[in-house]
Amino acid sequence: VQLQASGGGLVQAGGSLRLSCAASGSIFSINTMSWYRQAPGKQRELVAAITSYGSTNYVDSVKGRFTISRDNAKNTVYLQMNSLKPEDTAVYYCKLSYNTRSSVREFWGQGTQVTVSS
Repeated sequence: VQLQASGGGLVQAGGSLRLSCAASGSIFSINTMSWYRQAPGKQRELVAAITSYGSTNYVDSVKGRFTISRDNAKNTVYLQMNSLKPEDTAVYYCKLSYNTRSSVREFWGQGTQVTVSS
């Protein structure tokens, strides 16, 4: 399984960006796709996640500003980021995960830089 993330960039505070992450390979149909971010000197944190059934969850700091969605036919997850703040600056990573009988499989994308200027 490979994940290719795109859509990062430089934006002013209050602006918007849309991240995309396309998964390819042998993908179990029941899975969770997530976005994480890691700012310099900080731990990687979960930003948002969506199951193959469409259930979502968000970290409190992005609720009301970010929206995660997915296209199951394209094995692609999106993160629409509105009202961006300088503290949203980070490298954003997508992840695909699913359960097997004996383990949890996880696959990560390469990361895309999001920089929000004040």
